[in-house]
Amino acid sequence: MEELDLLKKAWQKDSHAYEQISESEIYKMLHKKSSSIVKWILIISIIEVLFWTAISVAYNTDEYMKKVHAENMIVYFKALNFVNYAVILLFIFNFYKNYIKISTTASTKQLMQDILRTRKTVKYYVWYNLGMIVVSLIAGFVIAYAYNPKMEILKNKIANESNYYTLCVTLGIMLLTIIVFVGLFWLFYRLLYGILLRKLNANYKELKKIDL
Repeated sequence: MEELDLLKKAWQKDSHAYEQISESEIYKMLHKKSSSIVKWILIISIIEVLFWTAISVAYNTDEYMKKVHAENMIVYFKALNFVNYAVILLFIFNFYKNYIKISTTASTKQLMQDILRTRKTVKYYVWYNLGMIVVSLIAGFVIAYAYNPKMEILKNKIANESNYYTLCVTLGIMLLTIIVFVGLFWLFYRLLYGILLRKLNANYKELKKIDL
């Protein structure tokens, strides 16, 4: 059984004898656990950025653009990439600030506020990443359709059809692909960050009991 559960049981057995000690010890335990969770959120987000950077280096987007004669799109992709990294680094900086705040806070109310702020930041971070995945996939489909010579047959077929059946099928495949990819990443983030957020939420509920 965890140390926190043992402290809570001791507190419940004799509230008069253990009230001051147990309340203080439980707070320290929750403080330590919360700080550790936020530290892991920070570490995982940094590892994630390094992973995607390695993928980006391994898969040269500029070379693909040149191959399909879409050199004029390179500057836009570089700008999007720059903005994306700037936003991600801002999130990581916020994770770091949250970690420092939670590590140094001395009051129950402040710790509860810091936990809520951290949970909100993580949720925004996940939604931003999912949004960028959608934007990247759509941009990839559009560029492939507009510039890739292999798409000429498909474009001609769409242009020659009066009922646009092929266009509907193509858009359907694109939409399904986006849904599948976003769904997979959503499950990944839910598993990766969801476990940590649930632990933080459990700590928040325990702190709320102490603060009553």
